[in-house]
Amino acid sequence: MAMTLITNSADTDSTDLASISFTSGIDSTYKLYIFKLIDLNPATDNKWISFQGSIDSGSNYNVTMTSTFFRSFHSEDGGTATLEYGGGNDQGQGTAFQPLTYYIGNGADESASGTLWLFNPSNTTYVKHWYSRVSSYTGDNMHNDTFAAGYFNNTNDIDAIQFKMSSGNMDGTIKMYGVG
Repeated sequence: MAMTLITNSADTDSTDLASISFTSGIDSTYKLYIFKLIDLNPATDNKWISFQGSIDSGSNYNVTMTSTFFRSFHSEDGGTATLEYGGGNDQGQGTAFQPLTYYIGNGADESASGTLWLFNPSNTTYVKHWYSRVSSYTGDNMHNDTFAAGYFNNTNDIDAIQFKMSSGNMDGTIKMYGVG
């Protein structure tokens, strides 16, 4: 299967953004869309990246979803290493933006990179599944490898996706690919 680049947020201004939205290109052309998050860095220390879908071309980002979240982390000094379930980042039929990371530092050596997979968003019979894996570095010298997965509990087509930090602005690049 070939990946086709549809949109690259770096083609616009990808610095000091409140959010990065994909409001076109998510349609029935592909049954799998992949979003590559590249060096996302918050303007303010210890924020996290999150996402949400839209069924009205980006007018609202509030599609009901159910999700789960866990992470592994390791401190730079080797003192702490753990695998843990992050129940506070789950949603049970929620409409909030879904966290994809734990805290990301805003230093030059601190950012987040990873992938979000969205399956068959234009299907109007079934819910829309998604999952992500993101690697990030925190302001307190911890590396996180986070995993989130879930589904949009809606049979309308998901036609837009937005990414944003928990608060404040960010810089970085997100690329959207279609796979087919």
